[in-house]
Order: sequence, then C-alpha cells, then structure tokens
Amino acid sequence: MGKLDGKVAVITGAGSGMGRAAAVLFAQEGASVVCADISGAEKQTADLIGESAVPVRADVSQSDDVIKMIDTAEQRWGGLDVLFNNAGFGGPIKPIAEQTEENFDNVVATNLRGVFLGMKYGIAAMLRRGGGSVVNTASAVALVGFKGHSAYAASKAGVVQMTKCAALDYAEEGVRVNAICPGMTWTGLVPTSVEHPVPPPGMRAPQPMGRWGLAEEIAAVALFLASDEASLITGAAIPVDGGFAIGWNTQLG
Repeated sequence: MGKLDGKVAVITGAGSGMGRAAAVLFAQEGASVVCADISGAEKQTADLIGESAVPVRADVSQSDDVIKMIDTAEQRWGGLDVLFNNAGFGGPIKPIAEQTEENFDNVVATNLRGVFLGMKYGIAAMLRRGGGSVVNTASAVALVGFKGHSAYAASKAGVVQMTKCAALDYAEEGVRVNAICPGMTWTGLVPTSVEHPVPPPGMRAPQPMGRWGLAEEIAAVALFLASDEASLITGAAIPVDGGFAIGWNTQLG
C-alpha cells in the first residue's frame, strides 16, 4: 500500500528540482499526478512517471492557468486530494535599495500570488471532494534574515502566514494546510557534487549540517504532510534546512 493510494495530486514547479522529485515520489506512493510547470519540462516529468501523470503548462501567477491545472485533475481523475504549491524563484540577490520594482513584483507574483491562487482554486476542489491536504513551499529565509534577499524573503514569509490563516479557515472542513521551509537545497543549479553536495574548496558550509539539502529530502517531507500520517498536523511551517534557521550565519563564501 502506498501512502497516497487513490489520491489525486497537483504539483507546481514539477519540471525540475523539488517539484520533479515530489512528482516522482508521489506517483511511486500511488498518486495520480498533474505535473504543472511554466518551463515545458513538465512533459519530461510526466513522461518519466508514465500513465499516472499528465503535464500541464501553467504560470501560477495567472488565474486562468491555475484553474486549468485544477480542472485537469478533476476532469481526468475525478477530484483533487493533494496540492503541492511548490513553484517559485529567488530573483537577484541585491541590497533592497538596488532591487528593482519589476523584480519585486515578479517574485511576489510567482511566490506569493501563485500560492494564493493555488489555494483559492485548489481548496475549492478539495471541498467538493470532502477534504484534502495543501503543502506550500516557503523557505528557511521566511524564518530568518538573509542579506540581499528582501523580495524573496518577504514573499516566503507571506507564504508562511497565508498557510497559517488558511489552515484556520478550513480546519473544521477536512482540509489541512502546511508549509515546508527548505534551506540551501541542491537542485542542479550549484557547482557542487550531486552524490554528496558538500561545499567545494573555498566555500563555507551552507548550513550547520555541512552540506546542501537534496530535492528528494524536501519531497519526502511533502509526502508526509500530504499523507494521512500527518492527519493531525495543520498550520505548521516545518524547516527542512540542516539547521539553517536556528541562527546560522548566512554569509557564504
């Protein structure tokens, strides 16, 4: 028996990194998965999984695209049980006075508005199903400061607070809402070892455990929160960060 047998899940940012890892893991645990992404790589993820997955191109900042991915889950598999609002990006790391308005708006549109739209339309679908689980990707920098990351940190802190409010909104209606707060996570975008992503010579360890996190480690926590094993957990913001948020010096290099 898989942990998500018979469940239908929508995962955003499923084209790579944590989203792809979660899509593969959810499918292995019995879920039918809508793989949503803006990049086009969502098809590669769905092809990797096979018959229990379908790709949907979606810009999560656009309500029409979000409605389309939710509708796909309902029309193809009869409903929605799990929503993993994972799509997001960081933007340039600069002091706040050097951040552009365009960058701020773009980061907030994807990271915060995207989660809002996902919950708005996803929770409505879950209520039609009788309940479900929402997992939102926040960040360790929603919990602590990070020099030069004001727009990203603000958007992810907003995700944490929106998660808590939504959890209260639907606590009596069978919908649980939680957030994951990853730390420095290997997604293929940093020049370190895939096998054991320790810092290369000359770079300080990114977090107290001395290595980058892996996408699969984030996916495992998302699976737990999505499953009935987390049936009494709602409104939580769980650091999955190798100790980053307990006071680590975030100055790297």
